[in-house]
Amino acid sequence: MQVKGGNNEMKICFVTSSGGHLTHLIQLKEWWKDKERFWVTFDKEDSRSILNGERKYWCYFPTNRNIKNLIKNTFLSIKVLIKEKPDLIISTGAAPAIPFFYIGKLLGAKVVYIEVYDRIDKPTITGKIVHPISDLFILQWEEQKKFYSKGQVLGGIF
Repeated sequence: MQVKGGNNEMKICFVTSSGGHLTHLIQLKEWWKDKERFWVTFDKEDSRSILNGERKYWCYFPTNRNIKNLIKNTFLSIKVLIKEKPDLIISTGAAPAIPFFYIGKLLGAKVVYIEVYDRIDKPTITGKIVHPISDLFILQWEEQKKFYSKGQVLGGIF
């Protein structure tokens, strides 16, 4: 996906939960290492370690069925996205992606979701919510296609 004049000119927002979701995006380092970027994730030990030296914003957690933190993350997404003006928002999940995708889309960003590697037999909640507005919805397994009509199978990240 090319935005503006060339791939190196785009500004990317990576929004993800910590743990495995963050690890999935780190696997794409060869692609993003030379691009302007910032991260939105949980302020946890693994995130602090993995993203040492990276520009980051800490979002609120826990997010599982937590309306209060969804609201707080929605306001955070407005603040961060207006300030940073990313061209592209990429996520592998989970819940923090939802407000960033919807607000980002309203502000003109392209949104790309990568469905997680380990969910073959059923869709993720986040995937179901962001699928309708995603500019590109990447699947890692052919079997995931039955849940996401506009998903594109690109294979495993690992």
